Amino acid sequence: MKDITPVKIEKPTVEITKPSYSARSRIYVRSVKGMLETIRRVFGFVFLGIFAIAPWIQFRGQQAILFDLAEQRFNIFTLTLWPQDLTILAYIIIVSAFALFFVTTFAGRVWCGFMCPQTTWTWIYIWFEEKIEGTRNKRIKLDERKMDADKLTRKGLKHFAWVSVALLTALTFVGYFVPINELFIDFFTFNTTFWVAFWVIFFTACTYGNAGYMREIMCTHICPYARFQSAMFDKDTYTVSYDATRGEQRGPRSLKLSPDEVHKKGLGDCIDCNLCVQVCPTGIDIRNGLQYECINCGACVDACNGVMDKMGYEKGLIRFTSEHQLAGGVTKVMRPKLIGYAVVLVLMSALLVYDIVSRAPLDVDIIRDRNSLFRETNEGLIENVYTLKILNKSQLAQTYSVEVLGLTQPKFIGNSSVTVKGGGVYTLPISVAVNPNNLEEGTQRIYFKVTTSVDGDIVEVKERSTFIFTGV
Repeated sequence: MKDITPVKIEKPTVEITKPSYSARSRIYVRSVKGMLETIRRVFGFVFLGIFAIAPWIQFRGQQAILFDLAEQRFNIFTLTLWPQDLTILAYIIIVSAFALFFVTTFAGRVWCGFMCPQTTWTWIYIWFEEKIEGTRNKRIKLDERKMDADKLTRKGLKHFAWVSVALLTALTFVGYFVPINELFIDFFTFNTTFWVAFWVIFFTACTYGNAGYMREIMCTHICPYARFQSAMFDKDTYTVSYDATRGEQRGPRSLKLSPDEVHKKGLGDCIDCNLCVQVCPTGIDIRNGLQYECINCGACVDACNGVMDKMGYEKGLIRFTSEHQLAGGVTKVMRPKLIGYAVVLVLMSALLVYDIVSRAPLDVDIIRDRNSLFRETNEGLIENVYTLKILNKSQLAQTYSVEVLGLTQPKFIGNSSVTVKGGGVYTLPISVAVNPNNLEEGTQRIYFKVTTSVDGDIVEVKERSTFIFTGV
């Protein structure tokens, strides 16, 4: 039977004198060095670099990545997505979601701790705080001081750095939606449009507020991921955990005492230095057990390992581990939930690739003339009028030939060959006339075939329509 014994959660003790509600106390994050901190910085720099550089890349004389909302098209190097390509966007969202589910089931909230933009920008802002205002203790003392020239200068420099980073972030982000080469020049010369300026200022304010002030509030109260991620956890999920069996009873001790002497005194390996709390960006005490506020950044792991090194103890008092390992068991990596997420992820990724590869580089839409079903020409032919919308989904100009199928000896009135610029839409009015002797009364199914050559390969699209003749 499944064990449904409630999990005991040890909550931090709260002083009786503390009011039931109080304003948010600021978290002063202490800097830390270690392997996980290095990995986190590498991830941060890589993804930050991609974010900053990507919109500046040019491809075939134009911005390689441009989400042009005004023209309703997304350019990603050779790929141009239109509203008709909604399935590709849906596949991308589904693949991203299941990738997140898979990683969370395996290693908890490592996305939050290592790659989330909120976390990355928060650490950037904390870095400026430390460089300008000093270490954690110096920042606390600085905030306790009355305002003087030194404090005003430091605070001013810090906020100037924050606003500068926020502005560069906003300009880069908006640069994914409007040509970035023109954006920077137009913005700083006050020649940009109202809406572009509005969104730059809006995202500047959001970045400044989120990374400068809200910080852990985004992770603990606003981000929905913090609320539903526990549904993907199980006893084999790797999370940042405190080994209470090894660490308790916690307490200070002399460096001269060996581990055996410490254990004889009834003490565990935890010296109760509280460094794990001081380095935590969400301000929790990991020793109180698994908490939804933990973003698995591993800062407490590096801090604790550093202390264990100084004390001469074995590392790993706080580490990435599973509930089964903490209980003395073995972690089952290959389990049904994880395998299920992996299978769906591979399947949806394959469908995404297939949809992109098999996607035709053109789209055709046919609109019949609504003023009349048909008309008789001076030559006695029966004529139907159509409007063809030819969408060139590629980024290079293409020449298309048009022909009609399904009629006997049709007379094509209009251009049978047109050239459409890259990413352009061409409206082609045409008429199709047929000898009434070759027609049956009623509605006949016909096809318009549009053909072009892309990189030496023949590409054609057949679009169905109708030819109407009710007798004369």
